[in-house]
Amino acid sequence: MDRFSPEGTPGAREVGTFSSLSQITDAIDTGAIFEGPVLKCDSAYNLLLDLGAAQGVLPFAESAIGADCGRVREISVITRVGRSVCFAVTELQKTTGGQYRALLSRRQVQLRCQQEFLDALVPGDVIDAVITHFEPFGVFVDIGCGIVSLLPIDCISVSRISHPKDRFYPGQHIRVVVTGRDQLGRITLSHKELLGSWEQNAADFSAGDTVFGTVRSIENYGVFVELRPNLAGLAELKDDVQVGDRVSVYIKSIIPEKMKIKLIIIDTLSPAPAPREKLRYYFTGSHMDQFCYSPAGCLKQVHTQF
Repeated sequence: MDRFSPEGTPGAREVGTFSSLSQITDAIDTGAIFEGPVLKCDSAYNLLLDLGAAQGVLPFAESAIGADCGRVREISVITRVGRSVCFAVTELQKTTGGQYRALLSRRQVQLRCQQEFLDALVPGDVIDAVITHFEPFGVFVDIGCGIVSLLPIDCISVSRISHPKDRFYPGQHIRVVVTGRDQLGRITLSHKELLGSWEQNAADFSAGDTVFGTVRSIENYGVFVELRPNLAGLAELKDDVQVGDRVSVYIKSIIPEKMKIKLIIIDTLSPAPAPREKLRYYFTGSHMDQFCYSPAGCLKQVHTQF
């Protein structure tokens, strides 16, 4: 449902710019959802927007679900400056100076998003999300109208990463799959199931190829080199190689029945670039019942049932 897409999604909602006061009153009557950039946050943590025919004021209490009962921190409001927010117009007021201002609510839009969209989601549903901020344990994503959910680091990809910044960047548009709800009723997410099985990823490589990858971990028995977000191989130990290095590797062998790729590190290249490449999603539908990462006949089975 486009009107409940994450904030900043191109074309999801009408731009909140009005050429006349009558258009603003029409917006109040219809309850339409708009989106526009925040220009300023005042000392009372109200957000100010330019609606064209009037100034838009988004009071702190209407900035998000829970703001009216003390569950929203001021910093989360301040950081909206310079970014787009979704809103509905609730009232048009004439100030003592004769100017008009429109009162806005993001909280009401989020409640509608929760009731009409998010509450209907079931495990296996695949939805759009936008990266909002990082923590060492995972990344927070906007899953609809500024409502945020956690994507744990171990659910980002099969190839292990040290920090979510190794895979994503702020504002990145991604896809996520719903895995369920936690004890507080919040939606839980995963991502790695959308990045393809071992066999799908390994199909891009053959024994004898020399390719490049990123060093993800170094153990006493070898070096794990990521070839794809959902595919890594094990290389022999090599001096002066560090986690995060971009390396060229020779593929010695590919063993599907053991889900193993044996590598030899040839050379250390320039540092791994920041993750700006568009992720390749092998699953492009809107719902998945299950995901099997392991090839047929593999001794170890890695399987997700939604």
